[in-house]
Amino acid sequence: MTTRFRLTIGQLNATVGDLPGNAATARDAWVAAREAGADMLALPEMFITGYQTQDLVLKPAFTRQAEQEIMALGTACAGGPTLGIGGPWRDGDRLYNAYWVFRDGALVARVLKHHLPYRQLFDELRLFDSGPISGPYAAGAARIGSPICEDSWYPDVAETLAETGAEILIVPNGSPYHRNKLDLRMGHMVGRVVETGLPLVYVNMVGGQDDQLYDGASFVLNPGGHKVVQLPPFQEMLAHVDFTSGDDGWRAEPGLMAPQPDEWEQDYRAMMLGLREYLRKSGFTTVVLGLSGGIDSALVATIAADAIGPQNVHCVMLPSEYTSQASLDDAAECAARLGVRLDTVRIDGARGAVSDALAHLMAGTDPDITEENIQSRLRGVMLMALSNKFGGMLLTTGNKSEVGVGYATIYGDMAGGYNPIKDLYKTRVFQTCRWRNRNHRDWMMGPQGEVIPPRIITKPPSAELRPDQKDQDSLPPYEILDAILDGLVEKDLSLRDLVEQGFDADTVTRVERLLYGSEWKRYQAAPGPRISTRAFWLDRRYPLVNRWRDKA
Repeated sequence: MTTRFRLTIGQLNATVGDLPGNAATARDAWVAAREAGADMLALPEMFITGYQTQDLVLKPAFTRQAEQEIMALGTACAGGPTLGIGGPWRDGDRLYNAYWVFRDGALVARVLKHHLPYRQLFDELRLFDSGPISGPYAAGAARIGSPICEDSWYPDVAETLAETGAEILIVPNGSPYHRNKLDLRMGHMVGRVVETGLPLVYVNMVGGQDDQLYDGASFVLNPGGHKVVQLPPFQEMLAHVDFTSGDDGWRAEPGLMAPQPDEWEQDYRAMMLGLREYLRKSGFTTVVLGLSGGIDSALVATIAADAIGPQNVHCVMLPSEYTSQASLDDAAECAARLGVRLDTVRIDGARGAVSDALAHLMAGTDPDITEENIQSRLRGVMLMALSNKFGGMLLTTGNKSEVGVGYATIYGDMAGGYNPIKDLYKTRVFQTCRWRNRNHRDWMMGPQGEVIPPRIITKPPSAELRPDQKDQDSLPPYEILDAILDGLVEKDLSLRDLVEQGFDADTVTRVERLLYGSEWKRYQAAPGPRISTRAFWLDRRYPLVNRWRDKA
């Protein structure tokens, strides 16, 4: 007689701090799993609290309420599938990242996370205690082992579970997205399957939290590392996976094999979802941004239109005497193609008033970057006024190249609550615009077609803060700048390494000086979606004041 086990994967979205809301989502998923005849519902890591909580989980009142919410949920889930859900557990003066397992309304297991991540954007050693390696638990006809996220990246936890009787590995995750992350996960999970000879289910959450994106993309592997189920990225869903037991143990039956888009589509969706989620979880429904006629603001406006619909995007052109007619025309055409509102607010009068007010103090000095920054800051003041008056979140539009070298005005064009392209180098901005013009997906709320006018993509970038200004007057060409920043930021190369690659020593030294000298600006910058492994903020933490400089 064949023995069967049905698992429901809950690739779902939790909101940090919304304990009742997350519990209600879990309850709805459990009801759906019961109606599907499942033996178990597996939800992601720390689902009851949302993830990452950062220091919120250190508040005893918060963890106590989270535990109460989990116990109420688990008690209510009787007469149906086993429930596995992530949440904190405090035991005396020790706090654990735990996976709570309920059967018929009773708590039957509490798995504790053993390996605590502390690299890149994680710092769980600051928050949690390492638990002992837990044993397997029963669900339906199967014995389940649940290495929690990081525990599955090392062989010891999975091997111990296999040795103590686990028959299927179900791995609850809060695994954030970065470019090409699925291949990295898959490599580690195939290792666990090969080592243990057990099938493995990778259950990942989906959604955005601050600068982090959770892409789902859950999957199931059979022994030998054969993938038999692949869920789509960035999409909430429940999936039912059937296992059968034979002489060679449990095997998952083939199921949904959703295609995984290329990195350009995944990055774009991550930026769009990051904005949509940040707005939704912050309580905003509309945005405002300065549309300059340049490529960065055009891409941000497009991402916003795709995220929340063109009717919820308010663009503002803020010209001065240095703004070209081409920029005015390009901004108007881009807004028309996207179907977003565009208003014009001139800054000449305000600039004149500020100049007059400062004239007695600046008499005898020559115009310089001070006067340029006044223009940028006046634009920030006006955009923030519109944000305050009408309740739309102000989006800032600086790319990673500009953010990296400080080619942005603090309290000016850096003003805003969120930056969708913060982790996108300028050269990738160009490519992303071309990709969006060629592609439209059903998850985009903006229009199809060539929404970014080609001239915006091909014309030389300019801040237009002085006559005939071009970015390359102040910076190396972006293809060179981005390659140097990639070496300094993404790879931690030395100046000598970069010079040996063929870059000019003076240029490399200058870029490094700009990079280190603008840490203080990045400290005050708006958050934005993390799509690389070295995003500014949690991935890369440098002192604001730093006298060390490398030598080429």
